[in-house]
Amino acid sequence: MNVTMAEALTNNDAKLVWKDCLNIIKSKVPFLTYNTWFLPIKPVELKNSVLKIQVPNNFFVEWIDEHYNSVINHAIKEIIGSEAQLVYIILEDKDDIVAEPERKEEKPEIKKQEPADNEEEKFADNLNPRYFFENFIKGEGNQLARAAAVAVSENLGQTSFNPLFIYGGVGLGKTHLMQAVGNKILAKDRSKKVIYLSSDIFTVEFVEAIQNNTVNDFSNFYKSMDVLIIDDIQFLIGKEKTQDLFFHIFNTLHQSGKQIILSSDKPPKDLKGLNERLISRFQWGLTTDIQPPDFETRIAILKNKSESFGIQLSGDILEYIAHNITSNIRELEGCLIKLLANSSLSSKEINLELVKKTVKEIATGRQINISIDFITKSVCEYFSVQENKVREKNRKKEVVIARQIAMYLSKVLTQSSLKTIGLHFGGRDHSTVIHAFNSVEADMQRDEKLKDMVESIKNKIEMSVS
Repeated sequence: MNVTMAEALTNNDAKLVWKDCLNIIKSKVPFLTYNTWFLPIKPVELKNSVLKIQVPNNFFVEWIDEHYNSVINHAIKEIIGSEAQLVYIILEDKDDIVAEPERKEEKPEIKKQEPADNEEEKFADNLNPRYFFENFIKGEGNQLARAAAVAVSENLGQTSFNPLFIYGGVGLGKTHLMQAVGNKILAKDRSKKVIYLSSDIFTVEFVEAIQNNTVNDFSNFYKSMDVLIIDDIQFLIGKEKTQDLFFHIFNTLHQSGKQIILSSDKPPKDLKGLNERLISRFQWGLTTDIQPPDFETRIAILKNKSESFGIQLSGDILEYIAHNITSNIRELEGCLIKLLANSSLSSKEINLELVKKTVKEIATGRQINISIDFITKSVCEYFSVQENKVREKNRKKEVVIARQIAMYLSKVLTQSSLKTIGLHFGGRDHSTVIHAFNSVEADMQRDEKLKDMVESIKNKIEMSVS
């Protein structure tokens, strides 16, 4: 009888397998998340495709299982195989908890299927069931946006807020608010066709539709929606064909009285590089911004979130965090999660000393938001190459070098998938990105001058956005 690779692995190989899993996980989650939730995990045993890992406590298991189940399952299946299973061993009580590879609530991809006879078309709405209005903290900086979102959800097709265009910085609650609209609409009427996705995913799907000669099906699917929610619409900039298709989808939905909800990092008028006719239509309805939360709102967010975890924090702790973490909601919540993790791992009570240590760690590990477009622009400027050249099928040496280094830095400096990176470079396949990454990495090991040059470009990019 043949022995599978998984069966041949010894218990010692659990460490090697988990190390390979961590390499995949590290590319899919933020730096702070990786350090907080994945580095403390210890591999224990690998037997018959079942990987046992040790975690500090139940809180750890619940948090990972709720937020990163799909990430872990993807990693263990890629390394061990499709039959892989994960078992958590809790340090404090040694109980084994099996994490099933498949979870009903997982929605890693947008799946569309043809409707059966006399049945509604089924598809993934991609809405996060934890995003609703009741747990969205209202503050001075988001009052209008929240009120408009509530109005749309309660009076679908009967307001003048179409499209509803919400803009603001990273981590301020735009996604939460938009998805709360979708969740409330579906709670009232499950027959409504609501879908949420980012403009990046929309573009990737469009490219696949072109390759599969199914553009009409793709367009008709989105034209059939009652509510279309698109996040980060600014990433349509520079993608002319995608903009053209979206323009026609927008027109059809708007003329049919269907609701469109969009978000961006800036108002429509500042989206340079976006088609003027799209910008004009984005301004037909209501454009509203979300500002960073003020001190009182930050306190309320921290209090609400900590209570949802079943803990009570003292006023001085809440105030210290709120005074020192001021940029956005995501960072506030990240600080709180890091605090709970530090407390669990060290078995220490949450006090002001531990809070100060955690806030300092957050500040040190703060992520920099860098776009693929900015990386491409910086690399092309360095090599004096026109940006459009790296997106074309151009084999000139200086263009190939610029393209490969831009792809390499996009993988290193962003959380973007290989498919997304390839899309930004003329719709190239993910294998092209892998080849570029491996080539640059290998050349840097052999050539010290090249290594210094790439590091110099990388440092310049990071300094420009910090």
